[in-house]
Amino acid sequence: MTYKETLAFLYTQLPMYQRVGSTAFKKNLDNILALCEALGNPQNQFQSIHIAGTNGKGTTAHMLSSVLQAHGKKTGLYTSPHYRDFRERIKIDGQLMPRSKVVQFVANHHDLFKKIRPSFFEITVAMAFQHFAQSEVDIAVIETGLGGRLDSTNIIRPLLSVITNISLDHQSMLGDTLPEIAGEKAGIIKAGIPVVIGEEQAAVKMVFEKKAKEMKSAISFASQNYDLFSKDSKGIDHTIFEVKRGDEKIYKDLEVNVKGPFQSKNISTLLETLDILSQDGHLLLKEDRLRHALKNLKSLTRYIGRWQILDHQPLTITDSAHNEGGLAIVMESLKQLPCENLYLVLGSVNDKDLTKTLGLLPKEAQYFFAKPNIPRGLAAEQLQEEAAAFGLQGKCYSSVKNAWRAAKRRASAKDVIFIGGSTFVVAEVV
Repeated sequence: MTYKETLAFLYTQLPMYQRVGSTAFKKNLDNILALCEALGNPQNQFQSIHIAGTNGKGTTAHMLSSVLQAHGKKTGLYTSPHYRDFRERIKIDGQLMPRSKVVQFVANHHDLFKKIRPSFFEITVAMAFQHFAQSEVDIAVIETGLGGRLDSTNIIRPLLSVITNISLDHQSMLGDTLPEIAGEKAGIIKAGIPVVIGEEQAAVKMVFEKKAKEMKSAISFASQNYDLFSKDSKGIDHTIFEVKRGDEKIYKDLEVNVKGPFQSKNISTLLETLDILSQDGHLLLKEDRLRHALKNLKSLTRYIGRWQILDHQPLTITDSAHNEGGLAIVMESLKQLPCENLYLVLGSVNDKDLTKTLGLLPKEAQYFFAKPNIPRGLAAEQLQEEAAAFGLQGKCYSSVKNAWRAAKRRASAKDVIFIGGSTFVVAEVV
């Protein structure tokens, strides 16, 4: 098979959550265990760090990968979903998995797939594990897809588990309340393996503490130990922080290649993670390499899709935040940008409860509604109707790119265009 044919096989012949929704969600780990067993259990052949959470886990994973790379460690990074290129999911030191190796993996194990019938995500996880093992990475940062307990990545035994935060998302699969969702995320906590919780949230703190106690795992909350203050912004895509641990100022003018004071939560989670790794002897943290890693995050890891600048006149920003917690933070940052007029190109998926997110969007903005180009995409007309109930007014367009073109025709150099609402909207413009 060619690379194009290989991707067609992965996307169309196997259930893929991002395309078809909850019908692709597996209720156990049997398939991934059988698949990796047949491959010689590659997940046991390299050290790893496991990251879960509702918001910030992808950014935290990229930051951690960047720091590990800067310290000379050959670093694997598994994240999901991808935006434009399938291979964004599987990287080593910021380099995408070669197309030839994707083709080879699928071709070599075609009969195995017919026997086990794994999902798209299960095949992708197994592919990443084998690629990391064969490439002899020093360590791999593994981000969960959905939840944690039943996530296909949850067959590793990591050096450390990390859970960034909990917000309402994917309720049909993870639960309708924050404690229920936290219980699923807490499923990545392993016996005797320390766990870092990014944010101390009253509604779910006891869930994590109870699970850590059951597993005899040391637990720490990053937000209890670190305070970050956004001092300044350096351009539109860097932020400068002052970092304190307790009463001690430990980093002055820490420059990070991401925009917005909301990144302080991800950075505090990162610093607590690095602290645990250092205490356990897995990393000798050096300040100059930490600074280099954060200042050059995007170039070192190919970090895209989060507060990404697409154009400067008019300023055009895209971000993949799509749930209540993430979107609230992004909208707050958007409001702080000086502009004469604000234009939002908006799309969503058809299994999302929009009542929690539409109320967060600015009523003064002008909206350009479009359907993401996937089976799960919500019709632009339906999105327009639901948005109108929240006082959001705009027109419908036949595609995300047409909506963006219309916004550009309307906007002047002093205006701001924001494109988002779904990862799949972002995927069409980055």
